[in-house]
Parts: sequence; C-alpha cells; structure tokens
Amino acid sequence: MRYFFLYILLVVNVFSAKSQIHELGLFAGGANYIGDIGPTDYIKPNEPAIGFIYKWNRSTRHAWRFSYTFGKLSSRDIDSDVPSRNLRGFSFENTIHDFSAGLEFNFFEYNLHESGTQFTPYVYTGVSYFIYNELYIINKESEIDYRHSNFAIPMIVGLKSRIVNNLILGAEIGVRWTLTDNLDGSNPKNDDFESLRFGNLNSNDWYVFTGLTLTYTFGQNPCFCAE
Repeated sequence: MRYFFLYILLVVNVFSAKSQIHELGLFAGGANYIGDIGPTDYIKPNEPAIGFIYKWNRSTRHAWRFSYTFGKLSSRDIDSDVPSRNLRGFSFENTIHDFSAGLEFNFFEYNLHESGTQFTPYVYTGVSYFIYNELYIINKESEIDYRHSNFAIPMIVGLKSRIVNNLILGAEIGVRWTLTDNLDGSNPKNDDFESLRFGNLNSNDWYVFTGLTLTYTFGQNPCFCAE
C-alpha cells in the first residue's frame, strides 16, 4: 500500500508538469465472484469493496487509468439454485488486493475544460495484478494454505458525469477474468491437497467490482498551439 501511494504521487507530479488534466478519487461498492461454489449470478455483489483511482486524460476520448481496489469474496452452496451445489454445502472466504492499469475510452466527447454538464458512457481494459489467499476446502469450509498473487484481465463498463465544477461521479461494473481457478479452494496448487480438488478444473474464476466512483479533477489546459 505504501509503495502504491508513492507511485500515484510520483505519477501526478510528473504529469502535472506537462499541464495535462488529471482525476484522483475513490471507488466504493461491492464485490462478488463467479466460480465453482455458490450461486451462478454474474453480477450480485455480496461483500464490500473500496479503492482509489487516478486518471490522466490525454484527450476528450481516452484516459490512462491506474487503480487499487480491495474487496472481500465469499460464497455458499446453500445459496445456490443448482441442486448439486445446494446439497454439497461448501463455502469459502477470500480477500483481493487488485492493482490495475490500462486505457479508458469515452463513447462521447468528454471535455473537462468546457463548462456545463459533461456526460459519457465508457469502457476500460488493461491488466490487473492481484493478491489473494490460496485456499483448500476441508469439512465444507475454506482454509488458507498461503498468500499468493496472479494476473487478471479487467473489463469495465460505466457512466460518468460532472456533478459540480471539479467533481465527477461515475457508476461502473468491472469484471476480472483471472489466471487462477482457486479463488474458492476448488483447485489448490499444493499437491498435498490434490484429493480435495473439485468442480470444473478447466475453467478459471472471475471476480466483479460494482459501485460508484467520485473523482476530483485538477491540472491546467493542455496547449495544442504551435511552438
């Protein structure tokens, strides 16, 4: 966390010197997971999530975006509509520290230098690096084996609008397709737990952040005039 904040401050200082426009703010909402335990709903946040966002608006149509999001993941078979899962009765809990960097694209012109309402739908993708617990299931509940990390592909859709002079409010749904099948303890990497593996071992897990963003804009107008 300390190194992440230092990195954000460095980015802001460097880009501010180039007289670009920036956004810095918060994400707050919920998290859910898609995998081998519990309900099969794609978007159904059941645990809290919170994070920080920085954007460097390079044009009215695109921005470089960097973020950190922390969320809890949990699910229970007894909440599933799938009969086999309901009877099995497994459950798990995990935590996610998600660091993401990539490109945000605006569908409409989004010029923060102009007065009045600015509104646009947007999409985002890039790469995420996340830290989580490697789990295994014993006596129908999850146990932590060790701390681990991996990569994911983020895919976000959202809407954002200026609400007052320097404040931008957004709403978004962000899906992460991960490179692991063990957010839930169904496929532990540790061969000592090979006999405990279950579910679809050829399908990786997903996690989803759904919520609101509030960012503060700052920085001078970029100059496009000839030198």
